[in-house]
Amino acid sequence: MSKLYLMTTIINRNLSKKYSNFFDEEDLKVMFITLGSGTASDDVLDYLGLEDTEKAVVFTVLEKEIWKSVKKGLQKKLQIDAPGGGISFIVPLSSIGGMKTLQFLTAGQEFVKEEESELKATDHELIVVIANQGYIELVMDAARGAGAYGGTVIHAKGTGMEQAEKFMGVSLASEKEMIFIVAQKQQKNDIMKSIMEKAGMDSKAKSVVFSLPVTDTAGLRLIETDNEDEVE
Repeated sequence: MSKLYLMTTIINRNLSKKYSNFFDEEDLKVMFITLGSGTASDDVLDYLGLEDTEKAVVFTVLEKEIWKSVKKGLQKKLQIDAPGGGISFIVPLSSIGGMKTLQFLTAGQEFVKEEESELKATDHELIVVIANQGYIELVMDAARGAGAYGGTVIHAKGTGMEQAEKFMGVSLASEKEMIFIVAQKQQKNDIMKSIMEKAGMDSKAKSVVFSLPVTDTAGLRLIETDNEDEVE
């Protein structure tokens, strides 16, 4: 059975078109691209052969067998291991917010759905919501209604929307908001369900939702301690 991963690729901004074309050739039709900035010092940049710190960050979902092919292409065709090449890594998805989300994220890939996975000894999950631009409050109202405390939003441009529209029968905007919500594991299902019901694919937000396991956190203890005190 297949397993899904979120692949994150961080490269120099001027290489984004080259990489997105390569991913498309590998049948990764749906991608989300945003801009970023590196934080390395000038000495480190010189050592690595990097000309600047302007980055493109590409997110896409793929299954493990496809990752093996993509990794080989990144190394041999795009020379990602060379100085200034970039980095690409995968993180396992622990759950997917419904069949429509699965179909959307894996458009163009042959994928067989299996049971949700879960890493042991993890107390938190990162919920990732990808919604049409302009509907952050709709998403966050739904999330807060199920116990979420807040989220972080970045703007991204989606590619491969035409591919997804063919079988989903809905119009999808290319301008996207990516919302990252860290939640306690026992809250995850309620939050994802609330977002799917109130801001999901049947709403104007057209949100897709999935989650990633978080192995450790810093900064959430105060909130959780307050909640425990209230219960006591």
